[in-house]
Amino acid sequence: MARRRIPTTAPETAAGDPFEFITDERGGVTVMRDGHPQSHVHPDDPTLLEFEYVQHFALVLDALTPPAPSLLGVTHVGGAGLTLARYVEATRPGSPQIVLEPDVRLTDAVRRELPLPRTHRIRVRPADGASGVVALKDDSADVIVLDAFADGRVPAELVSPTFAADVARVLKPGGVLMANLADEPGFAWTSRAAATFTAVLPHAVIVGAHEVLKGKRFGNVVLAASADSSALDLDAVTRAAARAPLPTGVRRGAELARMLRAAAPFTDNDAARSPVPPQLGAWRVR
Repeated sequence: MARRRIPTTAPETAAGDPFEFITDERGGVTVMRDGHPQSHVHPDDPTLLEFEYVQHFALVLDALTPPAPSLLGVTHVGGAGLTLARYVEATRPGSPQIVLEPDVRLTDAVRRELPLPRTHRIRVRPADGASGVVALKDDSADVIVLDAFADGRVPAELVSPTFAADVARVLKPGGVLMANLADEPGFAWTSRAAATFTAVLPHAVIVGAHEVLKGKRFGNVVLAASADSSALDLDAVTRAAARAPLPTGVRRGAELARMLRAAAPFTDNDAARSPVPPQLGAWRVR
């Protein structure tokens, strides 16, 4: 693999390690920060997705109505290499998208090294997830994607009841939250995070790799949740999971209820960050 080191010489740049863009033999590029992978992008074909949880995001997106190539208004909490925003632009061209990404240095490096398509409608705002969502208008998003990490962990404020209520406010009727949740076997943290979101968005499904859902390793699952029972075609999600290139499972209905039944939703006072992964970064890469 070829490494290209991105110098941090811009006036606004703080001290710290530079970003790296690592190109693989298929032309894909992994965006690295501080030695850890942030995103993987195929510039020539944004529909080629490498990270398993991003494949699960795409699987749910493809099952939403209206079907592609109809437009969706998508707000992304967390941007990095803009992998999923590029996927939406490729599959639903012209969709209006907002990306909340507080790391201006990272955004500038990604735009320079991995330019977006010329006709895109992706707007990156230099804001963190909590304050960025507060600033959004009511009923303004078809989909909100939560994929934000700080030091390899989902921040506590992004699984609080206050944040969940703001997400529900911003989603249009029939809108869907998709959240990337990372946990260790047992799902103690994920169950509480999911219980917090489903308190306001009760119709939900969880998608993840079989070995993660079966508790064989630390990993990511995607929670998709809506206030509208017709927003998610659960049969379509289940069929897509069965066709996924990686062994993928779905928790829905009674199975999901069993998973969450002993979980108390977080409060604003006890909301916690996701657990520390055993090897920071490595568990997120396929």
